[in-house]
Amino acid sequence: MLLGRHFKLQTDHQPLLKVFGSKKGIPLHTANRLQRWALTLLGFDFDVEYISTDQFGYADVLSRLINKHEKPDEEFVVATIGIEEELDNALCDSFSNLPVTFEMVLSATKKDKLLQTVIQHINTGWPAAKQITDPSLKTFCCRRESLSIVKDCIMFCDRIVVPAVYRGRILKQIHRGHPGMDRMKSVARSIVYWPAIDEDIQNYVRRCSICACAAKSPPQIQPQPWPKAEGPWKRIHLDYAGPIEGMYYLVIVDSFTKWPEIFQISSSTAPLTIGLLRETFARFGKPDALVTDNGSQFCSGIFKQFCEKSGITHIRTAPYHPQSIGQAERFVDTLKRSLRKITDGENIPSSEALQTFLQVYRSTPSNVLEGKSPAEVMFGRPMTTTLDLLRPTGIHQAQSTSSSLSPSATTLTTGAMVYAKVHKNAKTWTWKPGTIIEAFGKVNFNVLLDQGTGRRKLIRSHANQLRARYDDTQQPSHEVHLPLAELIADFRSPVSVQSNLNPEPSTSSVSRPAMPINDSADSLDETMRTASPTMIASTPIAIPLRNDEITPRPARCSRPPRRLEDYIRY
Repeated sequence: MLLGRHFKLQTDHQPLLKVFGSKKGIPLHTANRLQRWALTLLGFDFDVEYISTDQFGYADVLSRLINKHEKPDEEFVVATIGIEEELDNALCDSFSNLPVTFEMVLSATKKDKLLQTVIQHINTGWPAAKQITDPSLKTFCCRRESLSIVKDCIMFCDRIVVPAVYRGRILKQIHRGHPGMDRMKSVARSIVYWPAIDEDIQNYVRRCSICACAAKSPPQIQPQPWPKAEGPWKRIHLDYAGPIEGMYYLVIVDSFTKWPEIFQISSSTAPLTIGLLRETFARFGKPDALVTDNGSQFCSGIFKQFCEKSGITHIRTAPYHPQSIGQAERFVDTLKRSLRKITDGENIPSSEALQTFLQVYRSTPSNVLEGKSPAEVMFGRPMTTTLDLLRPTGIHQAQSTSSSLSPSATTLTTGAMVYAKVHKNAKTWTWKPGTIIEAFGKVNFNVLLDQGTGRRKLIRSHANQLRARYDDTQQPSHEVHLPLAELIADFRSPVSVQSNLNPEPSTSSVSRPAMPINDSADSLDETMRTASPTMIASTPIAIPLRNDEITPRPARCSRPPRRLEDYIRY
């Protein structure tokens, strides 16, 4: 074999050195026959050497023998290089791409010993199943009622039984368009059959590298929660949110108490992250474990060195799988939504909105914490908020730890006021107010949107794209109705009582007996209980005088100080 090897080509025809020995290639004006010869020899690595005819006898003898044979045509090229193996491989590849025909199956069936045994049993009868030891033959025995012989080939119902030699080519032919495992089985079950054909199809598809590269992601497994921490600040989760309006937020969440620590910063570098962690650890101590994703600031060398010096176990989750750090990722989503609500609704800076969010979140009871707030689990006491001003002074009431019931599902009916999710594109949407005017089934509704400019728009929405809307025009009344006894107690001042006990006579008013006003509250309540409704309605009550009815204070007589009595005043 000369293919792939370097060899020397000797010739007594010196012009061949100019033709094939030159490294510049064949000139364009060379004869076509030489061009074809050059193309044939391009696949070989050789050097051309000229030898005179006198010293070239061993080759000249063979050239004399050619004269005794018929001379071939001039255009015929005789190759003397043995490439039998390469030709066989090329022939097999070409033959494997050809479709399998009935004649090929018939010829292979006559040579297949297993199929010939099956044909013999079909013609003469099958032995007992216990006497058959070959698993493949036992498979045919179990289906013997559906086997038949058509033109010396075995048929299983209307499917032809393929010999073992052609099964791989049949699978390749069925898998030509990479249809997938189920479609391949459907096609095969309508045409061909052999024992364990379904398993062969499954293995063929699984071994196909092209199908594997283009396959969809496997079904997601059931989310596995992190093991519960042993106590507060034992394991913390870190993540970055943003940029939000040009700012980043470092989110730190304690796994046990759900206590959040959030820092608003302008960049998310590793040194700045380490500085914020040092500040946090100075307040709450160092945790045992720290969970992060694969952000550049968490994968840096200085961050690794910081964790090693602090004795903290750094756990990094799988890349591009944010569900693994769901504690921090879920809090990031809550933070973004809350900041947008607070800044847009109250029109306050983002820094103030962040502190408002932290104060509310830390003091809000959570079902995960058995009805307790993160602050109560973290420090053993609830946080004091402005709502605590509603409690009576001196009375300490324990916070309710009763488990909250899950909210009932909102019933969407015709005429209900809702907010509908209106998409601008696949990723951007907003809530628009509207009214349900018609229901299609249980989950689809026609919603009439209020555009705000007098124009209305009808859309179709799913129940998952709707949420209840409450009429903001019905505001609760701020009028306070106090009991009559409290009103009287508020106006029981010496001035008002005296003015009402000695009223000035008036010609335009009718005199009525005044209700006695006592000094003690008990006597006042007794009087109110014994008085009749008519008496209460007709009895004048001590009411402060208006500004125009208040008697002006008399002018004060001014006197000079005694030290000035000896001076003469002009």
